Amino acid sequence: MSSTSPATASSKRWLALGLIAAAQFMVIMDTSIIGVALPEIQQDLGFTPEGLSWVFNAYVVAFGGLLLLGGRLSDLLGARRVFTTGWVVLAVGSLVAGFAGSPAVELVGRATQGAGSALIAPAALTLLFTIFGATPRELTTALAVYGAAAPAGGTAGVFLGGVLTQFASWPWVFFVNVPLAVVVVALAPSVMPAGAARRGSIDVAGASIVTLGLASVVFAVVRAPQVGWTATSTVVAGVVGLGLVGLFVALQVRAKAPLVRLGILRAPNLAAANLAQFFLGAAWIPMFFFVNLYLQHVLGLGAFASGAALLPLTITIMVGMVAVAPRLVARFGPKALTVAGLTTLAAGLTWLSFIRSDGTFWADVLPATLVTAAGMAMAFIPSLGLALSSAAPEEAGLAAGLVNTNYQIGSALGLAAMTAVAAAFTGDGPVTDLAGLTAGYSAALVGAAVIAVVGAVVAATWLRTPAPAPAEATSDQHVSA
Repeated sequence: MSSTSPATASSKRWLALGLIAAAQFMVIMDTSIIGVALPEIQQDLGFTPEGLSWVFNAYVVAFGGLLLLGGRLSDLLGARRVFTTGWVVLAVGSLVAGFAGSPAVELVGRATQGAGSALIAPAALTLLFTIFGATPRELTTALAVYGAAAPAGGTAGVFLGGVLTQFASWPWVFFVNVPLAVVVVALAPSVMPAGAARRGSIDVAGASIVTLGLASVVFAVVRAPQVGWTATSTVVAGVVGLGLVGLFVALQVRAKAPLVRLGILRAPNLAAANLAQFFLGAAWIPMFFFVNLYLQHVLGLGAFASGAALLPLTITIMVGMVAVAPRLVARFGPKALTVAGLTTLAAGLTWLSFIRSDGTFWADVLPATLVTAAGMAMAFIPSLGLALSSAAPEEAGLAAGLVNTNYQIGSALGLAAMTAVAAAFTGDGPVTDLAGLTAGYSAALVGAAVIAVVGAVVAATWLRTPAPAPAEATSDQHVSA
């Protein structure tokens, strides 16, 4: 007979969810917190203007390239072990980045942070599904809390980066990760299931090839807006990356213990849900990016004030994901809500594209961004839930790695493509040409709306309505109501 009461066990589960949400919060915050600190980093470490962008890109390339490996390791070694190891790696990378005395060391630290996040993200989703997957209602709630942590992390990064840079110094935008890492590593063993390690080998060749391939594709995408889509470095990196990904797929077909069992994509809804997440990231991240630029470059707000201006959007997403989306999923089903969410996101982006060079936050930004926030809140939870629940339990880590990879690659591709669209419509005028800047941002928002529409069509065409939940799950819902 267990000495752990049901109440204690339940409190541990929700504390575990808190740690998982903290992981999502931190992974996203680490992409936004450095923005305000970049000028100080450039001055102190001697980055060139071209090289400075790699303080951001080094993290993204490592994160995107290693996610599939992180998911596979989670399945083989146990999700909790990989989760805590990822936090240790993230903390080490944060210390290296904070204490860096040269650009090279700084980039090593940022890449190490990205590698740690690539271990944390799929393991966190695997743990979430392991802990809450037996009860559909609780799983939807847990996914909602997890999803809401992302916009909270993005907005908190802008605020915290400004505060730490202004009142402390830029290294603290990295050091802030360390105390949370210590807390998570200390608490995880007592509140999270260990997860059984499974027999199997790591496909080292496949892992190396796909990591290099994805990293090369991400490298080409994030660099293209700076050097041009037809630049030699862009073309070579893109061709090499796609070639390596193609080689990886060919090897996985023949491998005895593949890193990615390609048959997993035949699971109902898995491929379609991953595509929905891809298009969601490709539409959402450009919106967030260009609204920020509009607030600062056209409306004249500072970085800190821009973060404050995005608070209504963030709050709407968090409330929508935690309080509204689970009820809508239960009533209308995940497919209908995914389609409706992407359609709503497209409508909000279209409205937002009418921004004016002499506009205001209250008229040009706030109403439309609240509509986009509602769309994001509706689409994210059901599409993520479908992607995770479509895989067998022993491949939960792989499914989490796949969905994370698709969202991140979609985000990078969408942002790079819309940056090119904005540049084409902005022209070669000076940065003080507010009309030109606004035209470019508007065009990018229209492009993001088109991406969201494509995502809605894909979801409506290929997603399938899951079978009804078993009777015991329904019973659980009545008990917990």
